[in-house]
Amino acid sequence: MAGARPAPFLPMAQIFEIHPLNPQPRMIKQAVALLDAGEVLAVPTDSSYALVCHIDDKAASDRLRQIRQMDDKHLLTLICRDLSELASYARVDNRQYRMLKLGTPGPFTFILEASKEVPRRLSHPSRKTIGLRVPQHAVLQALLEQHDGPLLSTTLFLPDSDEPLHDVSEVSDLLDKQVAGVIDSGACPHLPTTVVDLTPMGKGDAPELVRQGAGDASILGL
Repeated sequence: MAGARPAPFLPMAQIFEIHPLNPQPRMIKQAVALLDAGEVLAVPTDSSYALVCHIDDKAASDRLRQIRQMDDKHLLTLICRDLSELASYARVDNRQYRMLKLGTPGPFTFILEASKEVPRRLSHPSRKTIGLRVPQHAVLQALLEQHDGPLLSTTLFLPDSDEPLHDVSEVSDLLDKQVAGVIDSGACPHLPTTVVDLTPMGKGDAPELVRQGAGDASILGL
């Protein structure tokens, strides 16, 4: 009987020390090059740290799920630069758009009906929905601009933990050799995003607060 296949060698994660307010373009380009090569990065956001990868790379998204130890029923999120980009990946009516304007950019994840632009494997298998967010974080925005498109992401919870990682030293220690790179721009907030389901609005119902996190749900009237 053939023996088990040996685990592939994974090099140590590259640490990118990037200024939180004035990101160095050279460092941003190096980080994006890893994403374009199919790698997973740990990045700071306006909530906690997140894992990100290229939206069109199935192997990278599979690795992202493996790190989190979650199945394909777990909703992933697309991080977008602005509302115009977000609207390309979701069906948004006027009421939903007004709600989105109140919470973007910011530490909110909005659940919306996925458009045909979203690969089927990325949307929720039964509801055909997708999580979308527009962050207010200079480094992440610079990364999105250089990448010239949205990134697939998930909040950086470790398996069996209900608190996301927010400190870069902890991220680099625990995820070394699991991700290709870690962006160090200082500590993030301790909380994940606030998650709001806007799909009921398409039927005339009120939006649903799914998870209270870093975003103040009261600005959305919730």
